[in-house]
Amino acid sequence: MNYAQLLFPDFSLILCGYLVCRYSALKRPVWEQVETLVYFLLFPVLLFQSIVKSPLDVLAASRLMGAGWALGLAGIALAYALPHVPVLRRWIDQRDHASSAQVAFRFNSFIGLAIADRLAGPQGLQLIAVLIGVCVPLFNVGAVWPMVRHARRSLVCELARNPLIIATASALVANLLGFSIPVWLEPSVTRIGAASIALGLMAAGAGMQLNALARARTLAISVLAIRHLILPLLAVVIARLFGLSAVETTVLLAFSALPTASSCYVLAARMGYDGAYVAGLVTLSTLLGMLSLPMALSLLR
Repeated sequence: MNYAQLLFPDFSLILCGYLVCRYSALKRPVWEQVETLVYFLLFPVLLFQSIVKSPLDVLAASRLMGAGWALGLAGIALAYALPHVPVLRRWIDQRDHASSAQVAFRFNSFIGLAIADRLAGPQGLQLIAVLIGVCVPLFNVGAVWPMVRHARRSLVCELARNPLIIATASALVANLLGFSIPVWLEPSVTRIGAASIALGLMAAGAGMQLNALARARTLAISVLAIRHLILPLLAVVIARLFGLSAVETTVLLAFSALPTASSCYVLAARMGYDGAYVAGLVTLSTLLGMLSLPMALSLLR
């Protein structure tokens, strides 16, 4: 399978968003509003629908959940350890690290859902939704915790108002209780979900910036190496340890190599950190994803 060709439609939307933002009247303020709409409404609807669409067998999905948590905890541990590595710590500023550590383990859910659907259809979409559902709360705690100590904010409040956590937690509960979306409402919900993927990918492209990365190169190289090199390699080992099926392994490998979340810089800026630097990391991660995703998926061979 030509994975680069498979991924091209999604990355072409990212490129389209970049070009439209740079060379048309739809400048960055417009895309900030689009991103807000996707983040707070469209994308949570897609997550909810993806999880409740098919009955979830917790026992059958437990291995994938465990593999996702293991991979996530490994990424968080590696990111947190960077300032304590003897060779690196003299080059890493603690405040920059607090806002940038999240780049090493968070993921772009928009791209993840689009890729899973292309790789494995509805089954892949549900599996990636399960990973998102169990990993988003963990990753948000991992992202927020280093920053709340400096920004003097409440960790509980930051997590409780996160729309992705609300959507995934409520969807998992609804699925286990046997709830399903009414037939008359499903076409509307499906269209909202489709819009969230297209607009989310274009918004990721519109937010790309690289000019702020020169200030802390060691930190940038370190967090991006974890995100795009170390985690995909760990995913292969974890998939074998947990005895995942072929489809589950495919989804986990794709999950491990996704670009970091486009909302990383929004979170950093909102909490008083250098949003421009984190935006540069998000941009470079999006570009590196074009290489790391085909690389990770090629390990299936």
